[in-house]
Amino acid sequence: MRRVCAAVLAVTVLVVAGCSGADGPATPAPQPVTIAVAGDVHFAGSSAAALEPGGLDAVAPLLRAADLTVVNVETAITDGGTAAGKEYTFRAPAAGLGRLKDAGVDVAAMANNHGLDYGRAGLTDTLAAATAQGLPVIGIGQDADAAFAPYRTTIKDNRVAVFDATQVLDSSLATAWTATGTQPGMASVRTEAGARRLVDAVAAERSRSDSVVVFLHWGKELQDCPTSDQQDLAHDLVAAGADAVVGSHAHLQLGQGYLEAGGRKGFVDYGLGNFVFYAKKARTVETGVLELTLPGTGGVSAARWEPATIRSGVPVPLEGADAQEAVRHKESLRPCADLAAS
Repeated sequence: MRRVCAAVLAVTVLVVAGCSGADGPATPAPQPVTIAVAGDVHFAGSSAAALEPGGLDAVAPLLRAADLTVVNVETAITDGGTAAGKEYTFRAPAAGLGRLKDAGVDVAAMANNHGLDYGRAGLTDTLAAATAQGLPVIGIGQDADAAFAPYRTTIKDNRVAVFDATQVLDSSLATAWTATGTQPGMASVRTEAGARRLVDAVAAERSRSDSVVVFLHWGKELQDCPTSDQQDLAHDLVAAGADAVVGSHAHLQLGQGYLEAGGRKGFVDYGLGNFVFYAKKARTVETGVLELTLPGTGGVSAARWEPATIRSGVPVPLEGADAQEAVRHKESLRPCADLAAS
């Protein structure tokens, strides 16, 4: 934990950078870091192009430009297991995680309604593949403690924590897919108890990390305004200490902006859209990379939307007038999200 500076009685301590104490060296003050986040990734259909060498080259510069990059991986990483009894099930080889890492992704958020499409055997394979490919995963684990644990790293003396959880699970599978004290699965905030656990975890993390980000799988498919459940959870997380709350699921972009809650200010993006996906319809191919600057002293000091479009299953950044129009469209979604522009 960072040491707090104080003047005690008549003793004056001169601090040039960070804090110091008689029993230890100065702790450097956190410097601003950038974190890039992007939406839903699978490797089914046309998005299998991302498995090919160079398949993500077009978007890789955006992913690599940030100090830390996180995307939502919406597929089991396995060649085995048994498909769940649902309309859509996704799985991909371990090489998929490797391709994401090569393109600049640092962390895979995997709490969503497809992460366990191939059962607990698929979950075991996913965790093993993450280790083998060297790409950390969050939101899933062998029990609830592991699933709700954040990814932690220190960049430029800025201690960053990233949580992942899902509000979206098929009702027939929710019990089997939710991690508990004795059951593998994912961090679910579908219930009040799950949401409270995440909020409490964020509040506890606030005292040990300089920057706290929460990635969520949430919203209603093909609805470009957030639900009341999304808004309530975003409010509670910002009030608890989250500097940024971002997510995806709707297959569309939703509004982004600043939210004040509990005397704190945080940045919220309710919908990042699809990212590496077999999308074809007009609004479902609208995508992008959100880059946030986290000063390490609370909140988000800058946010930049880098628009892209999905072509043949993979994201391709937009330029010129097309990019400007895409940014305007993203901004037009803010009013129904009830967020501030600055």
